[in-house]
Amino acid sequence: MVVVRAVLGALILLLNWVFTPKSIKREANEQAAIDAQTTKLALYQYAACPFCVKVRRAMKRSALNIETRDAKRSEQFKEELLQGGGQLKVPCLRIEDDNGEVSWMYESGDIISYLESRFNPTDAEPNPA
Repeated sequence: MVVVRAVLGALILLLNWVFTPKSIKREANEQAAIDAQTTKLALYQYAACPFCVKVRRAMKRSALNIETRDAKRSEQFKEELLQGGGQLKVPCLRIEDDNGEVSWMYESGDIISYLESRFNPTDAEPNPA
């Protein structure tokens, strides 16, 4: 089973790399404002987890510079996820609001919906090659 997971994980990462989505293009000042907002977000994830890949691809399409924290390879991030979110489950988005209050969001679909509703403008154009 370990070999199967290793092969599937490598295949997922290869396909993700080959078929990397294009980011939307924003005006520099608009992108800077979004980048400032995303500094209060962090995605706890595993590199080869298909649901984490799904969230990272959505982040790439939306040109979101959100810190990713590998909870599988880092004991510090694993402990933060357990202490803050309450579960060792990925993907998990850590959201800090302007008052410093932190919430934790699990489930790839919920995370993608949250990011799209918060950051995707209706007039953005896909970035040409």
